[in-house]
Amino acid sequence: MKKVLVTGGTGLVGKALEAIIKKQGPTEEEWFFAGSKDADLTNLAATQALFTKEKPTHVIHLAAMVGGLFHNMNNNLDFLRNNLLINDNVLQTAHEQGCIKSSHAYETMVHNGPPHPSNYGYSYAKRLIDIQNHAYNDKYGHLYTSVIPCNIFGPHDNYKPEVSHVIPGMINRMHKLITEQPDTPEREKVFTVFGSGKPLRQFIYSLDLAELMIWVLRNYDSVEPIVLSVDEIQEVTIFEVAQAIATAFEFKGKLVCDTSKADGQFKKTASNAKLRSLLPEYTFTDFESAIKTSVEWYRTHYEQARK
Repeated sequence: MKKVLVTGGTGLVGKALEAIIKKQGPTEEEWFFAGSKDADLTNLAATQALFTKEKPTHVIHLAAMVGGLFHNMNNNLDFLRNNLLINDNVLQTAHEQGCIKSSHAYETMVHNGPPHPSNYGYSYAKRLIDIQNHAYNDKYGHLYTSVIPCNIFGPHDNYKPEVSHVIPGMINRMHKLITEQPDTPEREKVFTVFGSGKPLRQFIYSLDLAELMIWVLRNYDSVEPIVLSVDEIQEVTIFEVAQAIATAFEFKGKLVCDTSKADGQFKKTASNAKLRSLLPEYTFTDFESAIKTSVEWYRTHYEQARK
């Protein structure tokens, strides 16, 4: 039987994978979703102990030190060192314990020039996974593959200030604005979009990404990375993201841009041409619908959300 170990299994994508597996029903696979309480993956011995206990044949490696723009800007060294440790420990242990296949998620625009200065620590650490995958393939023939998603959002996201990415950060701040000023008429409330609102991003709903990652695990047999992203035409501005979140909250106030805040990289467009050549008919969840579902999840699970 195939045994799939998911590192970072209690986070945004891990929870989405768990939901899709449950939705698909019984398979010839056994899945284990490991969280930080199961092992400190920066520690080699702890990583080896987790693999020895679970005996996986396949690995989906999601665990990483992650954060939003401002957290990255202030902690590049920590992002670099911790992610290098995590990735090396997981890959080497997967090799030592005979894992047949491994998939790893990391940033878009891999090897396409230097990363943006705001997140070079995280980016370089993640880019090296692709180099390691090829090295393990050259030496041992392993099919360790990197999947490259665009920006991910959905239920079970991380909403903590300074750590959250743009969509969960906005959801958390708008919810607070709506609920913590009950005496202020909503039309008089002002929601601030950090930066100019002009940068462009592709966003993928976590449940869509989970479906695609399961497909990669079962059907994609190549060491070459594959981009799992919405189509380029689905790129939106940060201000359009704020508008979609405001609509989902039925927010009647005003949206303003604080141009004193950093924009980060203006554009990170990724081509999903390889994915489309293999799955031409795949339909991504409509962005506004996915935002609405994500907002509804947050409001329903406010007390349990990571915030």
